[in-house]
Amino acid sequence: MPSALLREYKVLDEELSEIVANLRVLGGDISDVEVKQSQRELPKTIRETLSAFANTHGGVLILGLSESTTFSATGVRDASKLSNDLASLCSTDMEPALRPLIRVHDFEGVKIIVAEVPELDPAQRPCFYKGAGMTKGSFVRVGDGDRRLSSYEVQIMLSSRGQPREDEQAISGTGLQLLDPIALESFIARLRTNRPHAFADLDRDHLLRRARILVAGHDGTENLSLAALLALGSYPQEYFPQLMISFVHYPSVTGQPSATGTRFLDNLTVEGPIPIMVRDALAVIRRNMSRRAVIGGAGREDVWEYPETALREAVVNALVHRDLSSAARGTQIQIEMYPDRLTIRSPGGLFGPVTIDNLTDEGISSARNATLMRMLEDVPLPGETRTVCENRGSGIRAMVSALRAAGMSPPQFDDRVSSFTVTIPNHALLNEEVVRWIESLGEEGFSGSQCIALAMLRNREILDNRSYRSATGVDSRVATAELGDLVARELVTQTGSRRWAQYELSQRGHRPPSGEAPASTRSDRRPQLLDALGDETLSRAELARSTGLTDQTVRRWLSIMRDEGTVELIGSSPRSSTARYRRTRQGSLFSPAEPG
Repeated sequence: MPSALLREYKVLDEELSEIVANLRVLGGDISDVEVKQSQRELPKTIRETLSAFANTHGGVLILGLSESTTFSATGVRDASKLSNDLASLCSTDMEPALRPLIRVHDFEGVKIIVAEVPELDPAQRPCFYKGAGMTKGSFVRVGDGDRRLSSYEVQIMLSSRGQPREDEQAISGTGLQLLDPIALESFIARLRTNRPHAFADLDRDHLLRRARILVAGHDGTENLSLAALLALGSYPQEYFPQLMISFVHYPSVTGQPSATGTRFLDNLTVEGPIPIMVRDALAVIRRNMSRRAVIGGAGREDVWEYPETALREAVVNALVHRDLSSAARGTQIQIEMYPDRLTIRSPGGLFGPVTIDNLTDEGISSARNATLMRMLEDVPLPGETRTVCENRGSGIRAMVSALRAAGMSPPQFDDRVSSFTVTIPNHALLNEEVVRWIESLGEEGFSGSQCIALAMLRNREILDNRSYRSATGVDSRVATAELGDLVARELVTQTGSRRWAQYELSQRGHRPPSGEAPASTRSDRRPQLLDALGDETLSRAELARSTGLTDQTVRRWLSIMRDEGTVELIGSSPRSSTARYRRTRQGSLFSPAEPG
């Protein structure tokens, strides 16, 4: 076999070992890995998993492991036949046909089949099992299980195969008299000024047609488009009562009535065109918010509980990107305020190439309602010079940045195909107590993003590379390095590895009880490493095994000790797997300071 193929198979075997090790540590399936025992034939539920992986973010299917016995390797009887059966099922029973990468591995003395199922392009979804039909045979991955799509969710996926045009639909029986005349004239003037090539030389009627204010209906008569009614109408809810916002302020974190029986602290319906709904939604949120004092160089300043920019971007995104198809017009946008969070939920999940993973990346944007969004770029917010959609494609990043600047937790996003939810936690991350706690750790050289991560972990959150990036704004490479540094400092423990790695606060990371020595003086690893070295020359891996420390921690302390001159490197680079270390004369005389 060519050496390149040998290397490829070696990597795949290593990845399989890593996946199974992670499953055994976590004690169950994870979102992108599904295990089936299936020794002789394919289980019927495999069709659901294939559909779910293809309709979500792809995944790995493993045949020959038993989840009921802590993912022990039970193997398959006839690996060649089962692999062919799986390939045949993917190509003939699934629509569209799937082409997973299927390989047979020798693993712990048995044959294991691993199929890597790719994510389908949105233009091809939903993938479904032909025998059940599109509605009953389409699934998505939720957590570690497969969930059947509703008929509405199937419709959403079908509409995402191209550019939806619901916002350009002609609304029968409507005309210019239903638009706010002042807003309309302002809109026309802005088009002529800001987009002269397309609009400056057109007469008024042609301009309104090109801007999709007026569109032809099925009977050939001109009517308002849905986009025009929502952007410039006097009262769009006369035609679409549920294209509005409902606001509820609950007295408890669970949404249950208070001890006195109060169900809602405030309950309001927000109506009107989109610019008015943005203004009024922000006003009602502000009315229900508390103020907090911030002491700065200019003295005392009162600020709102939630940053204005974050609120505005969240509300605008919900209104502009909501699903406007007929199946969703009976569903309103919901804003729910709780003592510990603010939630904004809109019908219709993320559209096009945008995913939770790349939502905050620069240059990633996709508009479900492209005509409405373009229109709102030239419609100002009431009483302001800025337009509703001032910076196209940057709303989510602006929201995250505003919360980060305010020292608050990042927003949490939930994409459910049929809905998209933004939750903004109501607490400051880096308050005085948290800053004192970070200082009590006795460590130096934390980056700002590491401080944010430590604060989140202290709130009992679990981070991975994606959530670290989302919270801090750093790229994947920096996130990996900074998380690894926190692990090396023994402040954070890592579960799983590579893309399955998760991080939580270690025992050392918790505040030491009053009267005890600071955590940092109890974690000086120099004596252990010097003792392990003795008169020998050892590699980093050998030192990790002999001391029981993680590779990250050993690497960190060896770097510190090399700078101090207590150990020396035997080899060309500390990154080399053959690099070895030995004590220096100074290391033999080393005596660390006593704790306390």
